Amino acid sequence: MSGALVAPGAVQDASFAHLLDPKRKWYNNNRMILLNVWIVLLLITTYAVGYDATMMNGLQTLPQWQTAFNYPSNGMLGLLNAIQSIGILVACPIAPYFSDGIGRRKTVFVGALIMLAATALQTASQSVRMFIAARFLIGLGLAIAGNASPMLITELAYPEYRAQMTSLYNSIACTGALVAAWATYGTFKINNAWAWRLPSLFQGIPALLQFALVLFAPESPRWLVSKGKEAEALGILAYYHADSDEQDPLVQFEFEEIKAAIKFDSTVAANVGWKALVATPGNRKRMRIIVALGIFYQWSGTGPVTFYLYKVLDQIGITKPSTQLLLNALLQLWNLFWAVLAAVLVNRLGRRFLFLASAGLMTLFYTAQTICLAQYSEHGIPAAGHAFIGFVFLFFAAYDIAYIPLTISYTIEILPFHLRSKGYSVFGFVSLLVVIFNQYINPFALDGLGWKYYLVFVCSLAAEFVFLWFFLVETKNRTLEETAAVFDGEEALEKIHLLGRHVETSSDKQP
Repeated sequence: MSGALVAPGAVQDASFAHLLDPKRKWYNNNRMILLNVWIVLLLITTYAVGYDATMMNGLQTLPQWQTAFNYPSNGMLGLLNAIQSIGILVACPIAPYFSDGIGRRKTVFVGALIMLAATALQTASQSVRMFIAARFLIGLGLAIAGNASPMLITELAYPEYRAQMTSLYNSIACTGALVAAWATYGTFKINNAWAWRLPSLFQGIPALLQFALVLFAPESPRWLVSKGKEAEALGILAYYHADSDEQDPLVQFEFEEIKAAIKFDSTVAANVGWKALVATPGNRKRMRIIVALGIFYQWSGTGPVTFYLYKVLDQIGITKPSTQLLLNALLQLWNLFWAVLAAVLVNRLGRRFLFLASAGLMTLFYTAQTICLAQYSEHGIPAAGHAFIGFVFLFFAAYDIAYIPLTISYTIEILPFHLRSKGYSVFGFVSLLVVIFNQYINPFALDGLGWKYYLVFVCSLAAEFVFLWFFLVETKNRTLEETAAVFDGEEALEKIHLLGRHVETSSDKQP
């Protein structure tokens, strides 16, 4: 790695920390409470991601759904699970043009509108083709809204809480999974098509809220500055971060930092197209990490349980549908706890520590899972099957502390503004290629290889730990612009630090 990069594990004090008003907290300031309400409206975009995988897991366990769609074969199950991801994949290249063109807020609205229509179609499905078409459209809308939502969260949040808020974005996917798991468990006893239509209907709740409210939310100050609307950007920063005081030192620092960073971006990136992602050494370092995280996010051994839990449980002798649905529901509650806890502690523990702890523990627990599954499959030992369930829960706790809260937030924060939407789209594209492979291949691999399929993930998890050890850069306690500048060398970082000292001096001179 270049000497211009901060060494792994290195931490500097946040240059904005002395500008924060110690009396202004998220729980005692009305403007900040309102800002966080808007952020929650954006956070629920990812509800659909977690909801979908768990809903499909639950629907496959429901006899009513199996009957309605003529007991789909492995090939059809693979397509049913993968089609939403294919929809997201199709929209990935175009979503950044919405986010950068019409703004973050309007892009979320467009995505929510598409998801609402698609959810209605899915709920009313009369055939498997209709169900597949609806799921494709849900993926399309989700990709558009999902490109803009985390960026808007990152670009709006109060600096002291930015990392936690952005890390919560993907953690909220666990709430979707939780609702889906308990919805399918709760509708299990309905002896008609509403056993699966109701869970389908609940998938559209966040899109309905966003469709009704998101256009009233504030726009990204960074996007506004990039479009020459500096007065509007300053007004939003002042209103939500300093009770409308445009001369507040923190607001002035943020505003000048945003302007300087966008101006600097325009001077170093004459071409802000897709080639710019690999045009400089700093950008290539970013993309190496982003592509790796896109792969790790979906290729870390979660696929068999996430999409085909009923097949995994069948392998260890747990075949009763009600028991399978209950275990699925309990696992989602477990996931939500660990993901939210890690998101809240992200600034205290740091990105690097959480990623390395996650990869190391996942490797350990997945190895234990594999041994237990092998013992049950080869020798029929009941205790091995029960231990397997325990290690599944421990494995997901390890996955939850980094790969759920940090993959998206880390990707967004290391990208400069002019590349943020396109770089994030690359992350989504890579992770979707992997998840589509997972969704389609897993049922065949589980049937054909059994416990031996788990050995593939044991090896890949060990490789992930090695990569993260050598290449992941710590970014805690930095502003958004500082974090992105870390990858562009000392010159870029020094410009941000000089700006901070300039704003501090200016504020000291004010009467």
